Amino acid sequence: MKKFIQTIKNIFKIEELRKRIGYTLLLLLVYRLGSFIVLPGIDSTMLANLQDNASTGLVGLLNMFSGGAFGNASIFALGVMPYISASIVIQLLGVFVPYFKKLQMEGESGRRKMNQLTRYLTIVILCIQGPAYMASLHSQIPEEAFLAINRLGWSSFMFNLVSTVILIGGTMFVMWLGERITDRGIGNGISLIIMVGIIARLPYALTAEVGEKVNSTAGGLLLLVVELIILFFVFVAAIALVQATRRVPVQYAKRVVGNKQYGGARQYIPIKINAAGVMPIIFAQALMLFPLIFSKFDATRGFAAVMSNYTGFWYNFVFFILVVLFTYFYTAVTVNPTMMSEDMKKNGGFIPGVKPGKKTAEYLDTIMSRVTLPGSIFLGLIAILPAFAMLCGVNNQFASFYGGTSLLILVGVVLDTLQQIESHLLMRHYDGLMKTGRLKGRSGM
Repeated sequence: MKKFIQTIKNIFKIEELRKRIGYTLLLLLVYRLGSFIVLPGIDSTMLANLQDNASTGLVGLLNMFSGGAFGNASIFALGVMPYISASIVIQLLGVFVPYFKKLQMEGESGRRKMNQLTRYLTIVILCIQGPAYMASLHSQIPEEAFLAINRLGWSSFMFNLVSTVILIGGTMFVMWLGERITDRGIGNGISLIIMVGIIARLPYALTAEVGEKVNSTAGGLLLLVVELIILFFVFVAAIALVQATRRVPVQYAKRVVGNKQYGGARQYIPIKINAAGVMPIIFAQALMLFPLIFSKFDATRGFAAVMSNYTGFWYNFVFFILVVLFTYFYTAVTVNPTMMSEDMKKNGGFIPGVKPGKKTAEYLDTIMSRVTLPGSIFLGLIAILPAFAMLCGVNNQFASFYGGTSLLILVGVVLDTLQQIESHLLMRHYDGLMKTGRLKGRSGM
């Protein structure tokens, strides 16, 4: 406890780190306040039916990602999921389309161009999701709630058009907040915004679960204790998945420069079991939301009903397969065996028993494929754990924290942010956050 207090003091001794943390908290507060600002022209006292429908199933998950803004008919109702969907499309184009491949190889300038294209595509997606959300509002809340139509005499088309523009502006403003946090704050901005939305729903979910178990007459409190113990072990397993690595030995040849000798020692390349972090599960979840979007957020009919059934076989089967596929895809995008091989060759390094150059790249690619397989399967199993929790009687809202997107985002983002804070501490010659070793994070979002 004493070391923890001293670490907190050290954090606030560093002026730059103190400003970054304060700036981050301020922008996150702005985001949370915006989640409660209802769209102009809607009576906020008549949203009970919308909030009830947004508490379960896939719509409930979308509501959780937006920190409750979806169920509040807020100006931030669509959250950052359109941006994530646009990012998926742009990254897929970077694999298959030569123009985007060229942009990826242009370094910082290419990255800026791709970010700009992602923003444009986000607006296109918002132009689809905005009207769909407004249609959902008209079907779920009483017509008396639309004050702009009933009292000001607006036409339904004009009201929906203005509200769609506000929703588009709200999402773009949230994206801007995320970019500012990434540039001038601490951690990855978009990741933190999603995490804050998830944490905001945790008290409601826990309260609902406790209330349900307390009112139960069949050993409800004992079941609650068992649930919390299981949740703890799932949390530990998620941390292990994020941090697990396999070390590949690399021998560096001796080099003499002037009177100094370099190299000659064996080092290790840490290859992560899950090099893609939480991105596969976020990408997969974004694709699972597409049927819901095209059904105007109505999860009770047609194909959307099948793919929105949280405990159904097809939802969980498709979700599991998508997580596995995106794990391989994102690992291939972020980890380049050829570049690793070239870097080793330039620095006089080689893997014992493997020829430098092409053979080394093939060897690293084989290792990555073998290591990624169990990591992707484990990630997929954690992704569908909430379905098993619900089948065992856990409340729908609380079950989403038994693995799935919620838990992995919380674990990954917290570890990433703590890793950045630790880096600032170590640069100023302060002790890190852990007593032994360095804190290991995951790939940034």
